[in-house]
Amino acid sequence: MIRIAAVGDVHLGEDARGRMRPALEQLGEQADVLLLAGDLTRHGTVSEARVVADEFGGLAVPVVAVLGNHDHHDDRPDEVTAVLRDGGITVLEGETATVGVDGHTLGVAGVKGFGGGFAGKCGSAFGEPEMKAFIRHTTEIADSLRVALDSLTTDVKVALTHYSPVPDTLRGEPPEIYPFLGSYLLGEAIDASDTHLAVHGHAHFGNEHGMTPGGVRVRNVAQPVIRSAYTVYCVEPAVVEV
Repeated sequence: MIRIAAVGDVHLGEDARGRMRPALEQLGEQADVLLLAGDLTRHGTVSEARVVADEFGGLAVPVVAVLGNHDHHDDRPDEVTAVLRDGGITVLEGETATVGVDGHTLGVAGVKGFGGGFAGKCGSAFGEPEMKAFIRHTTEIADSLRVALDSLTTDVKVALTHYSPVPDTLRGEPPEIYPFLGSYLLGEAIDASDTHLAVHGHAHFGNEHGMTPGGVRVRNVAQPVIRSAYTVYCVEPAVVEV
């Protein structure tokens, strides 16, 4: 059994130093890895990133993260990423991380994701250049998620995003903003790659549980939804018969 702790949307500012750490000190007794689903900072500043690195760095388990829209707000995502990595946090964008757990392997493929909407209520790359660019960005990110998931040969695969891959976990949010909370293209990438679990944040007023059309469990781990420092999901590695 692989135990996956996850949380997103902690939105740490410079005044939040020490806020998360006490709840994380015993994490090693409850989980094998911690996934951070973006919006780790309030405004994407380097000083806020240092707070995140201090709170989540050096834990008893590996920490794997993606950035969220808030982490891009100051237009310094590369610097934010560098600070987090210097703190021992693995930050993914179209990349993968592999964690060994009791003789099994957990693979995490991570992207920020983007909006666009869901089947029957989605944008298309038609019309103004701005609209084409919006959808092109989503398509490129979803393609990079698919490639990353496909590259994993681990016993368990997890997709880590900030934006949602399904509308299920958005229920509670105003329907008018669904196109800005996620995209069905992320869900298609997840379904195409034998993924075991998908974890995201971003939807503060959504709900925790959802599923892709292909039957992959999706969990919204935005902290306002899970109402705790993190939540833990268990995934049983597939047994290969010989």
